[in-house]
Amino acid sequence: MKTQFNGHSMSGALQRVMVCSPRTAGWNQPERASRWQELGFRHALDFARAQSQHDALCHELKAAGAEVVELPPSPNLSLDAVYTHDASLPADHGLIVMRPGKPNRLAEGPHQALLCDTLDIPILGQIIPPATTEAGDMLWLDSETLLIGHGYRTNAAGIHQMRDLLAPKDVEVLSAPLPHGPGPSACLHLMSLISLLDDHTALVDLPWLAVETVELLKSRSFEFIDIDPSERDTLACNVLALGNARLLAIAENPKTNARLRRAGFDLRTFPGSELCINGSGGPTCLTRTLLRA
Repeated sequence: MKTQFNGHSMSGALQRVMVCSPRTAGWNQPERASRWQELGFRHALDFARAQSQHDALCHELKAAGAEVVELPPSPNLSLDAVYTHDASLPADHGLIVMRPGKPNRLAEGPHQALLCDTLDIPILGQIIPPATTEAGDMLWLDSETLLIGHGYRTNAAGIHQMRDLLAPKDVEVLSAPLPHGPGPSACLHLMSLISLLDDHTALVDLPWLAVETVELLKSRSFEFIDIDPSERDTLACNVLALGNARLLAIAENPKTNARLRRAGFDLRTFPGSELCINGSGGPTCLTRTLLRA
């Protein structure tokens, strides 16, 4: 039977991906949209522009050969649901339902699990209180090693539960300390500071990575490409690997994008001013990868 899902890779050829459009997340609904400031967005939402930018994202995903699956609407979703990456983590053995550290996002994981059930993706496990986990803090360094950032969105109890779930599957879970950064209310994930571009190359915001994380990656022979520091606040480090040296980034970071092209990557872009920068979620955040080759 043809494989419908897997995990354990950040850079294989993208074949199936879940998304949640601004329309589905209620960006066009006045009651939800009025909460933009409370949820940490930079300015009031421009739904039409955000939806257009999401359409451009989906166009690039399909052009790269991926099947794009839209999350169905739900009254329990908030504006943050567009950032589908955080609420679940597929492994080769099934889906792990996250328990986000941001309270308005607690309904997203179970909702994604319902969709995955219709796609014949089994549930491997679910994170329970007092643990919190967000998949934006999780990097597959290889098929048997998951690196998890310990910060304000993913706590020690969450890392412990992830370790218990994956140890029987011969997966080692390592912990990476995250900086305080802008503080508990900010969206600072491990993947805010590093994106894996292929099996041996990482795009990094090096000054913000902990020394032990840098040493770990170097011990595994990763080569680094540094973002342009002037583009930190516009999410330059958040890049989605499409596989086969192809990347997807937002157009608002021309200096970092130029570095990636000079390094030999086939970089595609879409506009992300409203969809990404306003809510602090780049192309990886907007996509929940379900299958890679």
